[in-house]
Amino acid sequence: MRTLSTGKAISDHGRSLVDNRRDAVDPLLEALRAAIGRDGRRDPERVLAQRLGVTRHRLRRALMTLQAQGEIAPAVPRRAVAGSRDGEALIRATNPVEVIELRLALEPVLARLAALRATPFDIARIERAATTPAAMDIGAADLAFHRLVAGASGNALAAELYALLRRVGTDARLRVMPDRPTCPNRLRQRDAEHRAIAEAIAARDAEAAERAMRQHLDAVQQQILGRLAPRLGAA
Repeated sequence: MRTLSTGKAISDHGRSLVDNRRDAVDPLLEALRAAIGRDGRRDPERVLAQRLGVTRHRLRRALMTLQAQGEIAPAVPRRAVAGSRDGEALIRATNPVEVIELRLALEPVLARLAALRATPFDIARIERAATTPAAMDIGAADLAFHRLVAGASGNALAAELYALLRRVGTDARLRVMPDRPTCPNRLRQRDAEHRAIAEAIAARDAEAAERAMRQHLDAVQQQILGRLAPRLGAA
């Protein structure tokens, strides 16, 4: 009985710590929203952390939350701006097939990590985002879902790399027939694929989450190849 009581006390204490931590995040998010301008500009992390009185690690986690919610854009890595292969060079050097190939290499791993590391709050948002809202832009809804999964992976570097990848992939010059309306059947299928990913993450089933994400991106890849085929044939 003593062991059970001790275990229950530890469990209750752990839940209390999680609740306190979750409650402590909200004021930080509000402070961040106030500190970031309407144009999305923000001070360097070092300056923001000092101003808000938090560690840089905690600040990054809060920034990732706002990024996953679509409230702010990811910061552009300095090397992408200053290096010879900046964002413009990346866009000129790549194509939609390369983008989806890299997504297939990265996102299934992010889904696996999300199944292992996502908080209950992360999971709730992922589940909500899995179904496209009627009034929301289809592309924006897709991006929001995938960014939430990336953010829930708990790997800040991977999430930033993914954000850069999607920023390159959504550039107008890389879009595959952007004026073609999305088929309602494909939208329903996409939402079903998203929900399968969300359900696996919620169940803490890392293998199923990875597999569901891979299957979803395989379908996206086939769609891209199908849309590129007429262009290749015309050439």
